[in-house]
Amino acid sequence: MAAFKLSATVLDAPDARELAAFYRRLLGWRIDDDEPDWVTLRAPGGAGLAFQTEDDYVRPTWPAGDGDQRMMMHLDIEVDDLDAAGAAAVEAGATLAGHQPQDDVRVYLDPAGHPFCLWVR
Repeated sequence: MAAFKLSATVLDAPDARELAAFYRRLLGWRIDDDEPDWVTLRAPGGAGLAFQTEDDYVRPTWPAGDGDQRMMMHLDIEVDDLDAAGAAAVEAGATLAGHQPQDDVRVYLDPAGHPFCLWVR
């Protein structure tokens, strides 16, 4: 049987380096690969995030309506203080989404428009 190990989740973006820099500020992870159109961040002891420049990138709409580009996935990031983490996310370059579906979760948009959720246990 073949062995499988998830190494990274890849996010497309209009500029891989710009989006990687945002997530580096947000998460504090180290850069593993840094090429003009591909950057990988490594989480301590786990899978990382990779960013790929996509010339035809279409920003997702949150929440999406009929005919809108829908998100294909999102990141859930556990935090210990929702307000402090939200302020840090905005300082790093995120935008608080206008639609918030839950009281104990905050949806933010990264600079490329990918929604991500900050949540507390």
